[in-house]
Amino acid sequence: MSKSARASTTAALALLSMAVPCAANAQTTASGEDSGEIVVTARRVQENLQDVPIPVSVITGAHVADSGSFNVNRLKELIPTVQFYSSNPRNSSVNIRGLGAPFGLTNDGIEPGVGFYVDGVFNARPAVATLDFLDVAQIEVLRGPQGTLYGKNTTAGAINITTRRPSFTPESEIEVSFGDYGYQQARGSISGPLLENLAGRLSFSATQRDGFLYNSATQDDLNDLNNIGARAQLLFTPTPNFDLLLAGDYTRQRPEGYAQVYAGVAPTLRPANRQFAQIAADLAYTPPSLNPFDRLTDADSPHRSYQDVGGVSLTAEWEVGPGELTSITAWRFWDWGPSNDRDFLGLPITTVSENPSEQRQWSQEIRYAGDISPTLDFVVGAFAFSQTVHTTGAQEQGSAAARFLLAPTPAALTPGLLDGYGRTTDTQSEHVSGAAFGQLNWSITDRLRLLPGLRLNYDQKEVDYASAIYGGLVTADPALIALQRSILAPQNYQAEADDTNVSGQITLAYDLNDDVNFYATYATSFKSVGLNVDGLPTDSGGNPILSAATVAPEEVSHIEFGIKTEPFSGVTANLTFYDTAIEDYQAQVVNASVGVLRGYLANAEEVRVRGAELDFSARFSEASRCTAQ
Repeated sequence: MSKSARASTTAALALLSMAVPCAANAQTTASGEDSGEIVVTARRVQENLQDVPIPVSVITGAHVADSGSFNVNRLKELIPTVQFYSSNPRNSSVNIRGLGAPFGLTNDGIEPGVGFYVDGVFNARPAVATLDFLDVAQIEVLRGPQGTLYGKNTTAGAINITTRRPSFTPESEIEVSFGDYGYQQARGSISGPLLENLAGRLSFSATQRDGFLYNSATQDDLNDLNNIGARAQLLFTPTPNFDLLLAGDYTRQRPEGYAQVYAGVAPTLRPANRQFAQIAADLAYTPPSLNPFDRLTDADSPHRSYQDVGGVSLTAEWEVGPGELTSITAWRFWDWGPSNDRDFLGLPITTVSENPSEQRQWSQEIRYAGDISPTLDFVVGAFAFSQTVHTTGAQEQGSAAARFLLAPTPAALTPGLLDGYGRTTDTQSEHVSGAAFGQLNWSITDRLRLLPGLRLNYDQKEVDYASAIYGGLVTADPALIALQRSILAPQNYQAEADDTNVSGQITLAYDLNDDVNFYATYATSFKSVGLNVDGLPTDSGGNPILSAATVAPEEVSHIEFGIKTEPFSGVTANLTFYDTAIEDYQAQVVNASVGVLRGYLANAEEVRVRGAELDFSARFSEASRCTAQ
């Protein structure tokens, strides 16, 4: 869609919003009055936020809309313990308390440390964190290891997004926003009954913004926003104790991003003829600006970060026996179509850099939550997951590559040595996972509770990697071939690994009174075995180090103490102390001595994070709330 078409569409929606009544977005009691309390499903049952013995931050749908926090990148501004790192959607990572996963191409071979759930459906690829939220009812951010209540085990926390369900009372909402740099956003939803026991809901979001950078070579802006998404739901309630929800969503992103600008040069220990100043002089190159605040680039390769994300899910909720049985079946896809100027300069160094991917996932979760007695309740469940990722990459060097990447020896300055020299890759990986989990909640007394949990998990992964080279100077000279292979080299390998893990947690919670609650937790967790899916480091003979193909699982030990208080009506103050230690932390490393330009995965011996958090919230009136963290 062109920018003018998008502007016309948004203007039409603005006019429509004047004629369509908007539904209120407030949490209400059964009587329709504002309850004033926040209800969460962090432990897979509905509870008051202050009663949950887990550090949880909650953002309501109204707050998401009012603050303009339409994606995870904006969410981190509201919840400081959430960190979001991204150089483009694929190379993204969500961390909590500084832990999660490295961001980059290595992400395809490991699990996220922070689980991302939408209506109970686990999203495996971190790229989904860049999507616009669709019709959000509530966002819960859980900190610390999660595994005894959630389908997919996570080591650092979880982001649990709940969207608004279909309503049997007609309602509709349209919201249009405008800002600088041509920012336009339109969001809306409509819901109501279709038949006696069938209700539907249709939601959409569209965001457009011009780029923050200007490309002087193409005379166009870069790093813009161009997102459009929709979600449709059908809710079938044949009996009072059975609900069936069918949901489908699709989001399309077409930004021209994400470029970077010249920010300065730091001296290195290399000889002067390998410093940037001398290289630029030899190539007669000057950046378009030496001031990064000019936001100018002269990138000579296209920047595209195109992705299509979507899927369908079927959720059944059945009140049977002493509890509720929940089944969530989901299929999702992620298609990634990128192009990058990997050197970020107007020099023909790397002229082609792209790794398009197709990911498919299927998941099934079955969970039962109920009461055994007035003092004992439980949650038990099983989870199955399957994922395939197919990546076909391409990288090609240009006429400036030899001078920029190699020491300027007579051999390296051979005309045409790296001009047009490239590599294609084909990577196919598969991941199958299964788990059983459960947690008890035992009220030892009216004020003291014990919450033990256990998880048994199995993962099996395999990868098939093949790369081939082409182009460049055709030569039989071993010295010249060695120089070419030091930049790009062919490589083929297969690897597989499996792992079985038992983890768990135990929490002791004590209610001093109605307004002060204490809890202490000890938990073990893990991140499953990882695979290097984008090439391996090589030995001195140029052979892949096959032992580096697999990466050991992470082993997590976590201790946490917390106090939740409500000193005055509408005011909460929660304090948490935590200590998390991870053995064999899955980190990205770069070792130039083994002949790879990209990073690869390896295990750091140990990572430890200690800290304290204060979460404060004050509600001054029915229409206002102040939060700090």
